[in-house]
Amino acid sequence: MARAISPQKKWAWTALAWLVAFLIFFPILWTALTAFKSEGEAIAFPPHIIPNWTLENFVEVQDRSDYIKHFANSVVISVGSTLLGLLVAVPAAWSMSFSPTRRTRDILMWMLSTKMMPAVGVLVPIYLIFKSLSLLDNLFGLTVILALIDLPIVIWMLYTYFKEIPVDILEASRMDGAVLWKEIVYVLLPMAVPGIASTMLLNIILAWNEAFWTLNLTAANAAPLTAFIASFSAPEGLFWAKLSAASTLAIAPILLLGWFSQRQLVRGLTFGAVK
Repeated sequence: MARAISPQKKWAWTALAWLVAFLIFFPILWTALTAFKSEGEAIAFPPHIIPNWTLENFVEVQDRSDYIKHFANSVVISVGSTLLGLLVAVPAAWSMSFSPTRRTRDILMWMLSTKMMPAVGVLVPIYLIFKSLSLLDNLFGLTVILALIDLPIVIWMLYTYFKEIPVDILEASRMDGAVLWKEIVYVLLPMAVPGIASTMLLNIILAWNEAFWTLNLTAANAAPLTAFIASFSAPEGLFWAKLSAASTLAIAPILLLGWFSQRQLVRGLTFGAVK
């Protein structure tokens, strides 16, 4: 029988959880506050905690660079890479989950090991390939590369979700005459909706926050919000207030997405964890 937690310990754990949450959220809060300061206030010491609330930085950021264009590029790249990744990952995860071989575990570990490789190690060959295919500063090219670099994580997540689905259900659908694509579309996918939804959300977040490839493979036409932020780093120095305004505009959409979908994300990440 589980021992009851005393009210004092419960309050202590709650206070600790709020402290950790505040420490994690503080950089975002400080960035948002700095975005409403003047450049003088942004570099003042001791720092001004409460700004004099000005929208000047946001106006200058929009005048200097087209936020809407960068935002649209981020949406296309993140959603497109997620859908492209799922198109490949779902059949791969299905095969490894329900038709495994002796090498399935080795293949999964090999795929995951590719995420441990420094991206800069393959930058030159990928850059040359993209240049020869005229995919530099191209939305399609960036969508493909982001789908590929996140594919191991997507396959691993779907694999763990699919493993929790009883094989008997799929065998019953086969006995009823379901062909392979109907088995996946009408039986497997509806049962794995929480897991697929959390995988999509996580992949969108990863693609939205990707900076290395977006900065090295784009210039202007396909530049997403990560490049939009980097454009406010000038040779003469960093303008902290304007940089904070650009960062706030870039992270606000993905923060709102995470906030409104947190229940679905937690549900999907714990899908199959309790039997």
